[in-house]
Amino acid sequence: MVRPNNNQLPENLPQLQNLIKRDPESYSDEFHIQYQHFLSLLEVFALNPSEENKSLDDTVMFVAQVAQCYPAACELFPKHLADLLRNYATVLDPAMRNCFVKALILLRNKNLVPALDILELFFQLLRCPDKNLRTFLQSHIVTDIKNMNAKHKDMKLNSSLQNFMYAMLKDANPKAAKMSVDIMIELYKKNIWNDPKSVNVIATVGCFSKVTKVLVTSLKFFLGHDEEDEEPDTESENEVDLKGALLANRVSKKTKKGQKQLQKIKKQAVKAQKKKKNAPAFNFSGIHLVHNPQGMAEGLFKQLQATNERFEVKLMHLDVISRLIGIHELFLFGFYPYITRFLQPHQRQVTRVLQFAAQASHELVPGDIIEPILKTIANNFITERNSSDVMAIGLNATREICMRCPLAMGEDLLQDLAMYKTYKEKSVMMAARSLITLYREQLPALLHKKDRGRQTEAQAERKVRAYGEREVHDTVLGAEALLKDSKTIDIESDEDTDSNDGQWVNVAHSDGEGGGAEEDDDEDEEEDDENEEDDDDEDNSDEGEEEADSNAEEDAASDEEAAQQKKEKKDVKLLNQKEAAQELALTRIFTDEDFKRINAANLKKTVTNSRKRPLEQDRAEFVKLNSIEMIFKKRKHDKESRLETVQAGRQDRERFGWKDGRVNEHCSKTNSEKRKTKNFGMMRHKARSKVKKSFRDKQISLRKHLLHQKKMK
Repeated sequence: MVRPNNNQLPENLPQLQNLIKRDPESYSDEFHIQYQHFLSLLEVFALNPSEENKSLDDTVMFVAQVAQCYPAACELFPKHLADLLRNYATVLDPAMRNCFVKALILLRNKNLVPALDILELFFQLLRCPDKNLRTFLQSHIVTDIKNMNAKHKDMKLNSSLQNFMYAMLKDANPKAAKMSVDIMIELYKKNIWNDPKSVNVIATVGCFSKVTKVLVTSLKFFLGHDEEDEEPDTESENEVDLKGALLANRVSKKTKKGQKQLQKIKKQAVKAQKKKKNAPAFNFSGIHLVHNPQGMAEGLFKQLQATNERFEVKLMHLDVISRLIGIHELFLFGFYPYITRFLQPHQRQVTRVLQFAAQASHELVPGDIIEPILKTIANNFITERNSSDVMAIGLNATREICMRCPLAMGEDLLQDLAMYKTYKEKSVMMAARSLITLYREQLPALLHKKDRGRQTEAQAERKVRAYGEREVHDTVLGAEALLKDSKTIDIESDEDTDSNDGQWVNVAHSDGEGGGAEEDDDEDEEEDDENEEDDDDEDNSDEGEEEADSNAEEDAASDEEAAQQKKEKKDVKLLNQKEAAQELALTRIFTDEDFKRINAANLKKTVTNSRKRPLEQDRAEFVKLNSIEMIFKKRKHDKESRLETVQAGRQDRERFGWKDGRVNEHCSKTNSEKRKTKNFGMMRHKARSKVKKSFRDKQISLRKHLLHQKKMK
């Protein structure tokens, strides 16, 4: 017997959801019934929000799935969920809270909820004591803001969200503040919120937070490295092998699946090729965008002196302060006596402290301020009572400091340190020689005469700069190399290449080629030639009238050309090599080939006949820790050390020798392979049979063979 009412749709929400998405108008009544059921369940749930309600959970997800089909009826649906989360966020059951958040995210993905309202609510939910929810909200916030700024940046929306985020940084809840700074840093790394406003908020609020986790995260952001975000680059592993795919498709059986795979690989190859052609996106470090670096450095230094945090946090403070001083060339004279207290060989992570001292040095710091650091390093590190490694590290740190502030070194101290160039330990000797090489380039007058070495052309051109003096160039260094091919320069060649009205500048080389005298001789010869031509014209004037007229026209043209050439000769300017190079740089656009020749000429100036390798003069923005810890050691040549290197090289390598080619090395071998390992006594008869037979033995064996075959017939 069939029941009179067999409608199971109200209880089967997935089936009703499928039918509504196919035909919303036909199932409008069923939806309104479910929506009224949702409102009644919501009122009951509000009485006791800490308990889980499975029926409300299913109804909420059902309405969120089909809300785009009935936008008018569901207009207040997001508001009900948002009010419930805003009022009972901390006391809600975790499962119900996750259900409401997922429903709102589903509505946001369908553009049924304004982005600003939903994101502000999610920022407030970061205070909830639910780690999984906070992680889920963080990933959604970053993804949503990234999608909103995919095509073009919505500055108004970004400004509103940033203002709300800045307020969250000052929140009393440490977990919400930590999550907020994490979101800002991640959006900065994704080039979405990479404006100076975000950086300066982290600098003024995050770096001075009372919460240690927020403080450490902000300092790591300005240090430019985060160990959790450093992932190996897997692009090389996922390269598309288009050539191999085309070859496999050509020789293999043609199938539809194979053709689809080939088309997919072709698309991936085209995409990878376009990605390679795109211009690289340069992301500046946040420390360059700080508006008030002096105030930030002073505030961090004051906070460092008063803090009782762990030693690692103090090292982060020192690192950020030293980078601010070095990059922005700040004056913070109290920093140098403070860091001098940590310059002891037994100090924990002393190499990093030496690195910070080098980073905080620049040319505008007076030498009297940095000189106590050099003397402290010399007294505590560069003494024979210490080991050779400690001495080498001290000399390397001295070199890095002097590379950034050469005037800090005194003449007596430099000459004392230079005497370690003949020390018995190679590490100390090489570090001392690197310091001598540095001052050969910077201030050779401070060195002893025998340590100055042979002067190069670049050293002869270098001028010793006083404190605070800047070296300003009025031309491209090394542009003289472009003057060797031509002795004249067309000043207006870049403005009008087709016209011949440009002035020509003659280059007077320093080799004494005597170009001016040769030009005078050429002018005299031209005048003599013109006089001879005039005499010839007078002798031939008695000929016919037609010839006379034609000759007269030719003479007039030649006179005009000669006059023009004389005018050009008068306009020639004699310039020395430096002036000609400056004129060339002002009137010509250099190509890549020109810059290659200029770089080669500059490189040639830095070497002499005895020194084949150019010196490294580029001052890096940050001091590498390897530059201080790099120690030259003599390799051990005893048998044990050699065996260790041999055994280390044999790891992950196939056994050396003949390979039998078996797939399974544990299976049996052939007789020919076994014969190679048998005793010779067992194989003697085989070897005897291989002896070359005589002609008589061959006859006998052949006769026996023929008789045997005859008997067998």
